[in-house]
Amino acid sequence: MIPTKRLWILLAIGMIVAAFGATIHAPLLGILYDVALFVAAYVTLRLAPSGKDLRLKRTFDSVLSVRVPNRITLRLSNDGVETVQAKVRDEAPERCVPEGNEFAVTLPAGGDKDISYTLVPKERGDDQFQGTYLRLACPLGLVEKQIRLDTEEPVRVYPNVLALREFDLLKQKGRLREIGIRKSRQRGLGTEFESLREYTEGDDYRKIDWKATARKNKLVVRQYEQERNQVVMVVVDIGRHMLSEVNGVRKLDHVLDSLLMLVNAAAVAGDQIGLLVYADTVRRYIPPAKGRNQVGMIIDAVHDLIAEPVESDGAAAFSYLGSRWKRRSLMVAFTDVLDADRAKDVSSSLGPLSRRHLILLARVEDPKLREVLDLGITDPESMYMKSAARMVKTDANAAQSVLQTAGIHTLEAEPQDLAAALVSYYFAVKEQALL
Repeated sequence: MIPTKRLWILLAIGMIVAAFGATIHAPLLGILYDVALFVAAYVTLRLAPSGKDLRLKRTFDSVLSVRVPNRITLRLSNDGVETVQAKVRDEAPERCVPEGNEFAVTLPAGGDKDISYTLVPKERGDDQFQGTYLRLACPLGLVEKQIRLDTEEPVRVYPNVLALREFDLLKQKGRLREIGIRKSRQRGLGTEFESLREYTEGDDYRKIDWKATARKNKLVVRQYEQERNQVVMVVVDIGRHMLSEVNGVRKLDHVLDSLLMLVNAAAVAGDQIGLLVYADTVRRYIPPAKGRNQVGMIIDAVHDLIAEPVESDGAAAFSYLGSRWKRRSLMVAFTDVLDADRAKDVSSSLGPLSRRHLILLARVEDPKLREVLDLGITDPESMYMKSAARMVKTDANAAQSVLQTAGIHTLEAEPQDLAAALVSYYFAVKEQALL
């Protein structure tokens, strides 16, 4: 039994009734008033709907995306013979932030109602909805009857898979630039032959097919399409270097969101994609393959990854990879390299592979560094902060020089830009036929 505001007001009036009873020498008047009030509340509680005929079905994606709003839809049904008025609270998983999960509803006999709210998971991993609570309105409005519907349900929280849907939709509409992805309209010369067509003004003369031109007695050009059987191998470091946070989120989480966008783009383009995860040992390895099923396997493999406080053994990991995959590939390695010494270790590990593969080392850049570098000096504290930021930037530039000297391409981007930068780089590799 949950007292309502109306009951508390009536109880407060009881003090006035008791005071009045004292003035007319009827001290029991206030007590009788309160007893009558509680009896009325109890009787109306018993007269309230039992709630046993209420049903609730919760609908949501098979997996939720971390740190973005996910839509949760509830269908509340009344299989009874009387109208029910209720306040509903759907208990969200412990590590999620709900918005709009409390609402009032009126359900006629045999009726149902759909309600939606959003849920923002704070962390990846497994969690669980805790059930649904209803407060049923009672006659006179003195109390509400609280019941609990057994709607406990497990849920899995993954990296941002909702972004993949946006990518697919914008790609179909040719509007990838809206999410920062740059894609050239020109096809590379080193791609697969598709067909012949008549020459038109502006065509590259290198595409002219002279044999077909001689046969048809007019200029004919070869038309190419991007090769659809290339390989993208993604390598993720989950050692101590990925423990640091950017904007309150671990770098590994930013990496996983960007990783999914890259493998999805490669799958849509018809390329093979593979995965290697390592720390002090190789933790997971998925050989390259094509198709949406491969994307699903990679998502399952990374959704519960946690950065560990151990020193990563990059040499052993890349040796393992080199012994299992020989074909030339675009290898995208996610780790953190902040100084020249660390860069030398990484380049020595990747060096043997760089002769066969095109290697890109991607890292998450902290936007606070740029903000501090852009600040003016107004006091000693700002001077020290700016000096420290310049030292960090200098070390990062030195690390980048070491890596580039070793033939390793580098890409640094802030969290909100990393996915778009990676996909743009991938498209550039295909357009320029670098593989």
